[in-house]
Amino acid sequence: MKINGRDYRTIWLDSDGRRVHVIDQTALPHRFETKTLASCEGAAEAISAMTVRGAPLIGVTGAYGMALAAQSDPSDDAIAGAYAALLATRPTAVNLRWALDRLRALLLAAPVSVRADLAYAEAAKIAEEDIAACQAIGLAGAELIHKARGGDGPVNILTHCNAGWLATVDWGTALAPIYAAARQGAPIHVWVDETRPRNQGASLTAFELLGEDVPHTIIADNAGGHLMQHGLVDLVIVGSDRTTRAGDVCNKIGTYLKALAAHDNGVPFYVALPSSTIDWRIADGVRDIPIEERAAREVTHISGRGADGATFEVQLTPDGSPARNFSFDVTPSRFVTRLITERGVCAATEEGLKGLFPDLAG
Repeated sequence: MKINGRDYRTIWLDSDGRRVHVIDQTALPHRFETKTLASCEGAAEAISAMTVRGAPLIGVTGAYGMALAAQSDPSDDAIAGAYAALLATRPTAVNLRWALDRLRALLLAAPVSVRADLAYAEAAKIAEEDIAACQAIGLAGAELIHKARGGDGPVNILTHCNAGWLATVDWGTALAPIYAAARQGAPIHVWVDETRPRNQGASLTAFELLGEDVPHTIIADNAGGHLMQHGLVDLVIVGSDRTTRAGDVCNKIGTYLKALAAHDNGVPFYVALPSSTIDWRIADGVRDIPIEERAAREVTHISGRGADGATFEVQLTPDGSPARNFSFDVTPSRFVTRLITERGVCAATEEGLKGLFPDLAG
């Protein structure tokens, strides 16, 4: 995707083939900055501080973190330590464990002398697989957008949080169908939830849509139900940080409320995800998916740009008022119209997922 006319991925290697570069998403949308990850510790910090975020990108960053670790010390103990440190950074998105398990198994089975090269090659492979999966999700979801068009006006799509190319290596998950359909000529308008408390919709999704010239409007998080009641939303598309084998989806906090509103108003509610986001070990998402709770300061404070162009943080709440910051919620499968994956669209059921991924379900 493009930033200021230049093609970017969210993560790439230096010319030395070893150091890792990422877009610093905490600086967007007001500043475009990149960071260099020169160690496993740097990769872990980038994930935990949300310099990079989005389940697929977290997984790829974790894979490169393992490669950086193997470059520094390819011993069994070092690989185990890197695995534990990276896994501890974000508990909810299953892509991280998926990628780390894949790297650990590969490295521990290989001679120490070739582990670093193998790790970099495997991390690059995971990145390319993510791009291909997201592009396929885009094409499958674009068909649903075309079918939703009922008149001369645009298809109005509501999304929540950021599940665009900034959340992956390229293309995105929930935004990939929007990009694909727009490039195919479909008239589209996107309602962009601001997505408190970190405002990934207002900052990141809007930033992406501006870059792709997709018409959009930023709305307060609680406006979605009102829009649906008045026929201003044709469909909802969101992403997922972890999907159970039964089709429950875990996404940014507030997604469940959008699903309830969509269900009440007969609005299709789609979830776009690559197969790496499916956790085949669990069926009940409400019971079994760990929900990350981040710092209360993300709720009590907010950052923005002043009239002088400088960015700064302000406090929203009274001194002494406590806050809690649950980062995700779970939408039960009964509220999900369909899942959009790299192998097509299916029902949000165990049978639906097994039908598309019989090779993974076991």
